[in-house]
Amino acid sequence: MKIQRKIVPFIISLTLLAASFPVSAVKAEIMVPPSPFGVGAEGSIPQPGTLAPPSAPATQPESTEQSVPDPSSQSAPATQPGNTNQPAATPAPEQPAATPAPEQSAATAQSIESPVVQAEGAVLMDAATGKVLFGKNQDQQFYPASITKVMTALLVLERCGLGDTVTFSATATTNLESGAVALGVSEGDQLTVGQSLYGLLLKSANEIGNGLAEHVAGSNAAFAALMNEKARALGCTGTNFTNPHGLNDPAHLTTPRDMALILRAALENETFRRIDTTTSYEFPALQKETAKTITMGHKMMYSTDSRYYPGIIGGKTGYTSKAGNTLVTGVEQNGIRLIAVVMQSKGTHYTDTKAMLDYGFANYQTLMGGETAGGAAPGRVPGTQPQPGASPVVVSGGAF
Repeated sequence: MKIQRKIVPFIISLTLLAASFPVSAVKAEIMVPPSPFGVGAEGSIPQPGTLAPPSAPATQPESTEQSVPDPSSQSAPATQPGNTNQPAATPAPEQPAATPAPEQSAATAQSIESPVVQAEGAVLMDAATGKVLFGKNQDQQFYPASITKVMTALLVLERCGLGDTVTFSATATTNLESGAVALGVSEGDQLTVGQSLYGLLLKSANEIGNGLAEHVAGSNAAFAALMNEKARALGCTGTNFTNPHGLNDPAHLTTPRDMALILRAALENETFRRIDTTTSYEFPALQKETAKTITMGHKMMYSTDSRYYPGIIGGKTGYTSKAGNTLVTGVEQNGIRLIAVVMQSKGTHYTDTKAMLDYGFANYQTLMGGETAGGAAPGRVPGTQPQPGASPVVVSGGAF
């Protein structure tokens, strides 16, 4: 009874105490605290007992490797790799992929399709810098045939006056190999250096090459020594000339790259360019020959020919049974001068040359990569002005 007397008043006290608290206060003590993420990924309130992942910072650095998030989505970020204690949040509805930004990197030389060249050896060179823009066996030795005469003409122009008289010897005019091109010059004939150069570069007359070599150095052998000395000075590393014309000789060899360097030097000579772009010339009478019109052998110089290439400023053809077709060509367009060389070709020398030149002009800036020579614009020979390319001309034999 004593215990009951004590318990009853205690229960009554508890009842009165509970009645004095508001109902809302009691509810506040038993409700689940709101999620720090607010509305869930699908717009629902997280259920009691679900542990939400920690919230991300309000502002995140923009990532270039992920698509831009939907601004209307308020969902929590998915659980990161390595966080195994927390369940991943429900992913937001998939959004359309963002439009990629335009490509920022420029094309590289490696990404450009190379020209198709059928010849065994070839090179495309930037004249201003000497940079090889395309090469195929460019340092392999081949027989050059008559493109040799570019070096012959260059040495003659450096050492002689155009009005100097060349007297042809029996040695120079005889003993040419069978089938060798000639103009009928015989012992005792006399021509000026200028007339001889037209015969050398347009007609590719071999006895004239011999006569010019004797005029400069006394003999073919001595002249060949000068040719090789000049080749080394120009940076040639695979050249050995034994004669001034390019007729067959097992030791008479050069490379596509070396021939490009030689033509590069020749094209810096204004007189060479003028003679070498003449398409028709009145060659004077000789002791045994009447006067005749001679024409340029390089077909890319004729505007009426399907092989014509705009801006051509020089070049030379070649052919022997061992060398096959050879061709060197210089072209200048918009201040960019390119040199193309083809060696050991089987009739594809013009198409190979065009393919390389087209490739070089179309992709010049990419191939050069901003490289220049001596502060000159890429492709422009330092100290010269942009030229549209010399126009082939007809010259009378009385010019020299």
